[in-house]
Amino acid sequence: MSFLIKGEHIDLGYEGQSIIRDISFEVDEGDYLCILGENGAGKSTLVKAILSLHAPLKGRIEFSPLIRKNEIGYLPQQSSAQKSFPASVEEVVLSGRVNSLSRRFFYDREDRRIADDNLRRLEIADLKKKSFSSLSGGQMQRVLLARALTACKKLLLLDEPVTGLDPHTTSEFYHIVEDLNREGLTIIMVTHDVHPALNSASHVMYLGRGYFHGKKEDFFTSEEGRAFLKEVGHND
Repeated sequence: MSFLIKGEHIDLGYEGQSIIRDISFEVDEGDYLCILGENGAGKSTLVKAILSLHAPLKGRIEFSPLIRKNEIGYLPQQSSAQKSFPASVEEVVLSGRVNSLSRRFFYDREDRRIADDNLRRLEIADLKKKSFSSLSGGQMQRVLLARALTACKKLLLLDEPVTGLDPHTTSEFYHIVEDLNREGLTIIMVTHDVHPALNSASHVMYLGRGYFHGKKEDFFTSEEGRAFLKEVGHND
């Protein structure tokens, strides 16, 4: 199996102060990696490094020739600014093609086809002409996921994607992500929620009191995994 991203002995932080020290990892095609850990452990900083928005203080992150940096689909944490996008659902989803425009100034037929495919894929084609700001929280998250899918080919990066969603909508969202992974899309999900890690992930990265990266089964029998489960109240 081919790797997509590889981190080698990286330190991450700000103004010369490390938050994450000397971690190494590899994400292969088809993996479903959950990144777990306490607040302030550096999960979002790692996301920025994977997106090449933040350079490591030490070490390096290597990308496979199989993937271009502008082809990573990214669903960021929800914000109030996102919820007030003055745009239609179609326009929001199409904006996922911006990095693919190159020297073009306008979306072409292929861009619109990809956007329409993802609207149908997430069962929101009927919302196409609606204002994004008029949608429910669950609908908004489906639209933003469709935008991320419109941008990506092999790798989807999700940063706390279910924050603020009700339990039913959260469950639906996790099922969508599982289906995408079964279709061959590589998933990296940053989450406080242990359930996708327990139920769906193939691999876990843990940042906090210690560091772990490896198969899910090995994490939950490790010292770090047992301590994490106890901390989040999942002792069975």
